[in-house]
Amino acid sequence: MTHEPERETSDRHRPVLLQRCVDLLAPALAAPGSVLVDCTLGMGGHTEAVLEQVPTARVVGIDRDPQAIALASERLARFGDRFTAVHAVYDEIGDVVANLGLDGVQGVLMDLGVSSLQLDEVDRGFAYAHDAPLDMRMDPTTGQTAADVLNTYDERELARILREYGEERFAGKIARSIVRIREERPWSTSAELVDLVRACIPAATRRTGGHPAKRTFQALRIEVNGELEVLDRAVPAAVEALAVEGRIVVESYHSLEDRLVKRVLQRGATSSAPPGLPVEPETHKPYLELLTRGAEEADGAELDDNPRAQSVRLRAARRTRPTPDHLRPNREATR
Repeated sequence: MTHEPERETSDRHRPVLLQRCVDLLAPALAAPGSVLVDCTLGMGGHTEAVLEQVPTARVVGIDRDPQAIALASERLARFGDRFTAVHAVYDEIGDVVANLGLDGVQGVLMDLGVSSLQLDEVDRGFAYAHDAPLDMRMDPTTGQTAADVLNTYDERELARILREYGEERFAGKIARSIVRIREERPWSTSAELVDLVRACIPAATRRTGGHPAKRTFQALRIEVNGELEVLDRAVPAAVEALAVEGRIVVESYHSLEDRLVKRVLQRGATSSAPPGLPVEPETHKPYLELLTRGAEEADGAELDDNPRAQSVRLRAARRTRPTPDHLRPNREATR
């Protein structure tokens, strides 16, 4: 694996909407010993800002990528026992919190999608700008690779993934070409895939919308890492891990991600009482309060400074009361 020791970790990653995230979380972390779970630790940029600006807070950082755990732990060593790293997938937040002996936490942060670390490490195969093995696993120690997907999924399933996860207009044509080429040789490197996608997309279309392979690579990454399935379990589990007055902040970069987050937060912020009741029963009152008006986006100044903020959608909520028993998710369903 290619490492870049000459570059400071903080130089390799500019967290998106960093100050906004800290400002939203800080009120819930004001009491000494308050705990934030950073579900997507990455290289620790958001966590570092919280630890610096909120001296009362502790942070538990979760990441499925062992390299991210190592780099962030080195970066954050100066905070001593105020920072704890846990190698896990973030839908395991309930188990992580329980294993640390906590009844609940005061903050949860999720910064979804691929991290700067994974994009910048050429050998991981996430980036379409460099030729590399088609891996794309956030945890390179387990699971199927992008090459496995390309070499084993049938044409219909490949087209569905490209269409749903990549919003690729030419999904059918790309899928047919993938299957045709693998009959001659198995897929192994990213440059081959970039060339195929470019050939499948009309020249006029390639002139706009960024790199022509962007949507295909995004779709494969989401499939390889089961990102939407993990998120679908993780957001309800994160809400359940929050103590009353705790806050959750989620940054999404894909419409399907944002839709899942919006559904869970709006469900918690909406009365579950049948319409027309003269008095709302206590057990049906909302248990979340939305802290953002819709999904917040990056402003022009941030976009100029950090192109990776282009598609961010930020949502946040505060827990106002425990989740009523009849609305609490099945623990097994959120694992």
